[in-house]
Amino acid sequence: RTLRKPKHHRRDVSQPKQMFTRSTVALTFAAVLLASTSSIFCSAFQQRHHRRWTSPTELLAKRKQAKSSAGGFGKGGFGSTKARTANSTADPSKVRSVSGHTGSGTKVLADAANNFDRIRKLYGKDATTDVYVRSPLNDETLFWFVGKVIRMVSSSDGGDDHKLTGTCYPTEEEAILSQKRLILEYAKNQLRPQNMGGPYSKKLELWSAPGDSEMDVVQNKITLVPITGSSKDLRGGFHVKDVGFNPEIYVGEEKEKGGLRVVRDESGRPVKPVFEIN
Repeated sequence: RTLRKPKHHRRDVSQPKQMFTRSTVALTFAAVLLASTSSIFCSAFQQRHHRRWTSPTELLAKRKQAKSSAGGFGKGGFGSTKARTANSTADPSKVRSVSGHTGSGTKVLADAANNFDRIRKLYGKDATTDVYVRSPLNDETLFWFVGKVIRMVSSSDGGDDHKLTGTCYPTEEEAILSQKRLILEYAKNQLRPQNMGGPYSKKLELWSAPGDSEMDVVQNKITLVPITGSSKDLRGGFHVKDVGFNPEIYVGEEKEKGGLRVVRDESGRPVKPVFEIN
């Protein structure tokens, strides 16, 4: 019987190399696919959220909107729930109110400014009253100039009676009280939120001075007069179209450092002596 030599099976070393090569290719493809997918996802995510991240103002507005059910300038601001509730029953022929939607104060402010220009051309500074706001929770000694109101006034011969929308000529107090909400909302949200907005907004006060008397006020020649009351004090014949409001606007460094403000005591009297400006 012939004995055959046992066959020596040669190990196929090419098979592991092929498997390794295939695995490497698969892993490389998966990595490329993952990187590509991640890049696409990040790009889409950044495009979707680009505006929110690149604009701090918009981000701040969105955060405030999330905190307030009605949005707008935050609590108590133009278009907020508090402003809407406070003016929900206001008579539009008596007061200039701010409604509950975002940006609602813009049109109201424009109407008031247009009315101011119209009446100012008729009567000039004699019908004008300067308005100041005191923010005692921030600084009880400072009175901030926030703008001017104007009203229809009777002439000596009564020739301007037909220009009235209402049936009586507004008083200085009515010119301010009828626009009280608009003035305060503008002052604390647009003009000087650092001193009147947020926690300081709860006890804001309105004060008045003669029209175009800013220089005399600065020189401590004039005592400011407090304005108290509400729209309930307006007479039946009063109409808001017979008054207007011209808001103070800050430019340049005033936006950061603030504009005209004066120091007075609790009664509105100057605390320093009169001085002249050369």
